[in-house]
Amino acid sequence: MVNKKEYSQMVKTTSKNSELLVNCAKAFLIGGAICLLGQLLMSWYMYMGAEQKDSRIYVSVSLVFLGVLLTALHLYDDIAKHAGAGTLVPITGFANSIASPAIEFKTEGFVTGVGAKMFVIAGPVIVYGIGAGVLYGLIIYILQLFGVNIG
Repeated sequence: MVNKKEYSQMVKTTSKNSELLVNCAKAFLIGGAICLLGQLLMSWYMYMGAEQKDSRIYVSVSLVFLGVLLTALHLYDDIAKHAGAGTLVPITGFANSIASPAIEFKTEGFVTGVGAKMFVIAGPVIVYGIGAGVLYGLIIYILQLFGVNIG
């Protein structure tokens, strides 16, 4: 049996140290590139005649589509290896978290594979996101009952 000290030494010798500054720079640059693409798409949609409100929807749909397409082509994971949170935070990361398990479990069928496994990763994000939104709404409502004006 290995004790804690021996285990720590084994981990230090086998795992390489993360280059924090380089990883942060990659995440910033690739995440920024995704956001820049979104802004370019929005400008293009508006140039093509869409109103700003509609172009925002088109951009979201376009980025989700690109995220799913890159996931299906097995390219998104390669990009994410370098970008880390830079691909996780934008809407493309959410698209990847839905599409990846669906593609992985498609052999199990549409109901028990794709349908059941699609939200394995994104499900907790959705649940806690909705829960946080409801909690925030309740706090705002209660504060307004007491006359506190939240801007």
